[in-house]
Amino acid sequence: MAPAKNEAGADIPLLPKTNSHTKENQLLILRAVFNVSTSIIGAGIMSVPATMKVLGVIPAFVVIVIVALLVDISVDFMLRFTYAGESKTYAALMNESFGKIGSVAVQIAVMVTNLGCLIMYLIIIGDVLSGQGEHLGVLQEWFGIHWWNSRNFAILFIVLFVMLPLVLYRRIESLWLSSALAVLLAIVFVVICSVMAIIAILKGKTASPRMLPRMDNQTSFFNLFTAVPVIVTAFTFHFNVHPIGTELGKPAAMSSAVKISLVLCATIYFSIGIFGYLLFGDSIMPDILVNFDKSSGTSAISSMLNDIVRLSYAFHLMLVFPLLNFSLRANIDELIFPKKPFLATDNKRFVSLSLVLLALSYIAAIFIPSIWYIFQFMGSTTGVCLAFIFPGAIALRDVHGISSRKDKIIAVIMIVQAVVTSLITIATNIYNMSGNSS
Repeated sequence: MAPAKNEAGADIPLLPKTNSHTKENQLLILRAVFNVSTSIIGAGIMSVPATMKVLGVIPAFVVIVIVALLVDISVDFMLRFTYAGESKTYAALMNESFGKIGSVAVQIAVMVTNLGCLIMYLIIIGDVLSGQGEHLGVLQEWFGIHWWNSRNFAILFIVLFVMLPLVLYRRIESLWLSSALAVLLAIVFVVICSVMAIIAILKGKTASPRMLPRMDNQTSFFNLFTAVPVIVTAFTFHFNVHPIGTELGKPAAMSSAVKISLVLCATIYFSIGIFGYLLFGDSIMPDILVNFDKSSGTSAISSMLNDIVRLSYAFHLMLVFPLLNFSLRANIDELIFPKKPFLATDNKRFVSLSLVLLALSYIAAIFIPSIWYIFQFMGSTTGVCLAFIFPGAIALRDVHGISSRKDKIIAVIMIVQAVVTSLITIATNIYNMSGNSS
């Protein structure tokens, strides 16, 4: 059938392409939102309620909003300079601006941050299944304390039969479905916590949360800064900007996906923070899942809800694990084997590196007692470098001549606040440790 003609004699397409392209773009953005959100909402959600105990509700909300805005700006810097040049990885982007030193700095920061996150995930999964200290795990509550539900064995079982098959996927896009499920589990976790908090409020069993921090000694002011790196780490996903953005292939779509994801994650963080704080008050642990043990339930229904909360988030972390492992593995390979062919095409190298990373994560998770220490270390060192210092430095260097005066002012503010906050946090932690030891 011949195409119709308009008044000027030009062909009129029989089927408009706009709708199909729009739907395709929406699907691409949706998939990217799942992957970005899953990269952000990892172990961070577990310690956000504890930051409210330190900061108070209002300052914690302000810090969450400020960090989310700065992360959006820093990712925007990364995307603009990526598409203005020829880089396809974070390390290559830094190499364009600062040469080999810049690329190695990013690779080391990504390796430390991601490996730390993977270790935290296994620690939290161990807390859920086998408990911590006086708090029992789900398996111990159900079946009693046995060798096969001990912390070491439970984590090993998860590593071998859940993590290993997931980390062997070659493309990050293949993980979008597991990412969607992970985001859904995170939302289920927040909804159940919200319902439990509301029920507790109606029964008058919650203490009034502190709106502002408690200033009761000379070091309290500086102790406030120790909570900031936790929130910074909770929003750090810059190591996955390039893997997700490259497969997406559309700058505008990636920018939209990042903004949607940041709004979603900030909402989830504040929700779980306020409801978790209402539920447990000042007794809240750095890993909130530890609080959901048998002792926090006074009925069969509340005990069942406790188990659902813990298990749903443990499954969430199992699904997040391969996303962070993907960028960690790629950065290590790029650093050690810069001239080798693409990692996914080399079976021996791919499998060997995957197994070594799993083994290291498992061993570290057995010996490190709490996720709070890892959060503070990463948030005040490598996390803040990846999220703020490196993107800000790229904008200031401006090798492509695309930074405006406003961009450079924001970049300076971003770097200064990151450095000052990190130095105060590190100094406060050293002071506290020396005080405890003496």
